[in-house]
Amino acid sequence: MDPARGRHTISSLSTIRSLQRGIAILQAVNHLNGTKPSEIAEETGIPRPSVYRLLETLAEMGLVTRDHFSNKWRPTLHVKSLSSGFRDEDWVCDIAVPHMIEMGRRVLWPLDLVTFRNHHMEVRESTHQLSPYSINHGMVGKKLPVLETSSGRVMLAFMPEDERRSLLTYLGEVTGVQEPFMMADGSLDMILKRVREMGVGFRMADFTPETGSISAPIWYEDRVFACVTLIWSTTSLKFPRAVELYRKDLLETAARISHDLVGNLSNGEIARLRAAV
Repeated sequence: MDPARGRHTISSLSTIRSLQRGIAILQAVNHLNGTKPSEIAEETGIPRPSVYRLLETLAEMGLVTRDHFSNKWRPTLHVKSLSSGFRDEDWVCDIAVPHMIEMGRRVLWPLDLVTFRNHHMEVRESTHQLSPYSINHGMVGKKLPVLETSSGRVMLAFMPEDERRSLLTYLGEVTGVQEPFMMADGSLDMILKRVREMGVGFRMADFTPETGSISAPIWYEDRVFACVTLIWSTTSLKFPRAVELYRKDLLETAARISHDLVGNLSNGEIARLRAAV
């Protein structure tokens, strides 16, 4: 083997690993939004000296900045330049997000726009970055379980029976849990029954016990293809009070989004939405 070629291969592999590590660190800083290098190292599994070196590189690029008093690193506004060429479906940006921001300004708690994709729930857009009460940053793109989340439960509750049975069978095979499904919030059958009565999905004890959530369905024709979810801290607000305060507002927000979708979806968007359900 040509020694020069061997050195080039080793150099290329090192460059790829550095790039992978740099992206992982940037994702961790964005997700944790105010974190120390030791916490980044623990989150990513990258050695601390490498974390320090790559943070300095990202800082030189203007993507992260360090608070010299707390030694915590945060993403900068320049990070948004990474998404300038990305365009999600127009209905997310033009229809759903304005209604979410409007409600978020009233209630202050964060809201997520969630859709079903590849047998999990996925956060498509969020107001976490705008909420003074958010404890979870970097939620966009996050994949969530179906059975344990309020968005998954509202989708299941209003899904046609044959589709629901098929999906539950698949989830049982994937998780290894046999029906009847017993969740921390109770049996899944009782949960879905209550969701239909309330009109919103809910989560009290499952998934992330430090937060609770309710989720309202967004309809296109006769199908639920998205959900808008409100999240709160369980140390600040108990579930019955949260439902009393926000259930009606959340349902009205979802209804306005549903209304504005009519006649504003392209054929391609409709096909993708129906295929995702």
